[in-house]
Amino acid sequence: MSYEQFAYYYDELMESAPYDEWVHYFKKKLAAHNLTGKRVLDIGCGTGSFSVRLAKEGYNVTGIDLSSEMLMIASEKAAKENVSIAFFEQDMREIEGLGEFEAATIFCDSLNYLLNEEDVLQTFRAVHSHLVPDGLLFFDVHTLFKMEHVFLGNTFGSNDEQLSYIWQCYEGEWPDSVEHELTFFVQNGTSYERFDELHVQRTFEPSVYTRLLTEAGFELLETGADFSEPSDSPEAERQFFIAKKIS
Repeated sequence: MSYEQFAYYYDELMESAPYDEWVHYFKKKLAAHNLTGKRVLDIGCGTGSFSVRLAKEGYNVTGIDLSSEMLMIASEKAAKENVSIAFFEQDMREIEGLGEFEAATIFCDSLNYLLNEEDVLQTFRAVHSHLVPDGLLFFDVHTLFKMEHVFLGNTFGSNDEQLSYIWQCYEGEWPDSVEHELTFFVQNGTSYERFDELHVQRTFEPSVYTRLLTEAGFELLETGADFSEPSDSPEAERQFFIAKKIS
């Protein structure tokens, strides 16, 4: 997985991402579970679009991501919006030294970049060590339906003047995984520059995430899908989990 060039066009490609819905969902569920703390760890924060929105809502946000390029853009965005956010370049499997938080989020299918159960478990344990007692973990992942029926074998594209792309999806080497092959054409004066990206994602049955949460010391509080649908909706594309640190 590489974000070196992709980072600079990420926001344009993610223009329709439901950041405001993630914020609304997060705030609603915090209230539903009687959590009033303001310290939030945003894991896989990317270019900071969600982090900045949370900070503008009054939360004390720390963001981590693997991509230094993404984090540079996130810092610029926070400064432009006049909010204070601490950003760190860290692997979600090896979070360290950040203190404790009342809540942690892993939204926008960031967890799907982990390709085996051991990495998911390691991530859950790393998050657990950075939550206060009864702190909450929120995350979402692609559903099996989305991997099989929305991604696999399909091609997506855009033909905008300044940025065009072709996005092809193939079956990955891992079970329930997809390889996203992206080719970008970026306008550079009177010509176009081409660059390529390969992103591999995998998802698991909900029961696997539940088991790994339990092994990491969490209690699963609720699941859902597509912000408002039941978790067992057959054509849901995004599965949500909320878990509480219990040990």
